[in-house]
Amino acid sequence: MGLARQRPGTANAFAMDVLCARILERHRDSIRVQKTHLAVPNLTRIIGATLTLSNKHGFHATTLRQLAEASGLSMGGLYTYFDSKPTLLSMILGEVAETVAEVLNSPPADVKQDARKHLHWIIATHVRMSEAMQPWFVFCFMEAKSFPPAERQRAIEMEVMTEKIIAGVLKQGVASGVFAIDQVTLTASLIKPLLQDWYVKRAKYRRRGTSIEAYIKSVGAFVDAAVAGRPRPGRAATGSRTRARPTAHP
Repeated sequence: MGLARQRPGTANAFAMDVLCARILERHRDSIRVQKTHLAVPNLTRIIGATLTLSNKHGFHATTLRQLAEASGLSMGGLYTYFDSKPTLLSMILGEVAETVAEVLNSPPADVKQDARKHLHWIIATHVRMSEAMQPWFVFCFMEAKSFPPAERQRAIEMEVMTEKIIAGVLKQGVASGVFAIDQVTLTASLIKPLLQDWYVKRAKYRRRGTSIEAYIKSVGAFVDAAVAGRPRPGRAATGSRTRARPTAHP
């Protein structure tokens, strides 16, 4: 979409108003309030209230009247930004999908050349992004089962997209002998839930006093152990460790 984004490491890259400004740009043809200084604050209230109410009652059960009250806008005011709940849902899903794709497909140049560094970068970046956007990510994960068919399919495609990005790095590692994996696609699908667990079960890790850095480090170590290249079966390990190069099955 060509929308400007601050680097993922910056404090405001995933702020609610920044994300809502992107929603405004993407939906200017349907949002009737065109002035940015008016539209972005109102969208911020609408989206924030939607995520909060959905967390309490579920998106399907949340009414527009409840949303109007929680956002401080009139019913008519809501309709200047979206014409129906499915449209509002599409706005939220669209922003999460665009953000994830844009961020995970933009690794630093020095990371792209090393599959292991790249995989660790994906793990760390995804976890930090989901921490900054936790209400958005939880909404997409928890509400997907009650989405209309088109939106449910879109949510599934978002998950598949992330798995494909991970699988691409795993393939690179297998080709270079850094990773030893028989089933790349399956391995990518097993890594994805480890990333999801941080935002879906955030309360569990908070109770345990697990910091985000500790979680990232532990997941990285766990994945390293699972995908690292090993000596070929039947061949004694030497000081230099001969690494196997099994064929990847996408």
